[in-house]
Amino acid sequence: MSRENDTLDTEHEEVAAEAATDSENFLSLVPHYYRGEVSQATSAQDRLDRTTDWAITLIAALLSLVFSSEEIPAYLLLVGLLLLVMFLFFEVRRYRFYDVWRARVRLMEENVFANAFDPTGAEHPRWREEVGEDLRQPTFKVSFFEALSRRVRRVYALLFAVVGVAWASKITLFTPEAQWTEAAELPGIPGIVVVAGLAVFYAVIIAIAVWPAERRAKGEIHGVETGDWKDTDGGPED
Repeated sequence: MSRENDTLDTEHEEVAAEAATDSENFLSLVPHYYRGEVSQATSAQDRLDRTTDWAITLIAALLSLVFSSEEIPAYLLLVGLLLLVMFLFFEVRRYRFYDVWRARVRLMEENVFANAFDPTGAEHPRWREEVGEDLRQPTFKVSFFEALSRRVRRVYALLFAVVGVAWASKITLFTPEAQWTEAAELPGIPGIVVVAGLAVFYAVIIAIAVWPAERRAKGEIHGVETGDWKDTDGGPED
């Protein structure tokens, strides 16, 4: 039985080795692998977008409720802030998984397909080893804090700003019969303390959004100069 297992293991290794050393077999394998990675990245992107959609829907519903009547307290918007933070942490986790698939797709595009169109050499000379190592032992390509900064800067900063402006409007413009410090109060917490706490919260959000640490994730579109597909010399248009 042990000898049969050894034979099977050897055959499996030879199949993989044959695909690795024969360019025709390898290139026939690459499209299937690439499609699988693209499918995984697309699925992860869909889950990421759904989290954002739920966060936006929640805030829209909460704003409609709070401003539907003067009797609705402003602190419901603070509950919305807490829920936004919860959604943000969910999204950071999903973004890190999405980036794993995205990074592999980009590695293939840079070193296989780009070189097929313009054979100037692979972007990463050891790209096959890098892919193989990552398939054997998958790792996140961005840290938690980098993913947090990216999602805050691109999506959640605006949502936090909308809720903050709405809260400030609710305790001032939409509560004319009370002082803003009274309208901002929570049970057992003075309004001025609530405002100070929110100021600290938004200062932290701004610091996260403009986090100056070196980015480990490869920038693909954001932060890159605009490129031209078509000639811009005034030639005839198609």
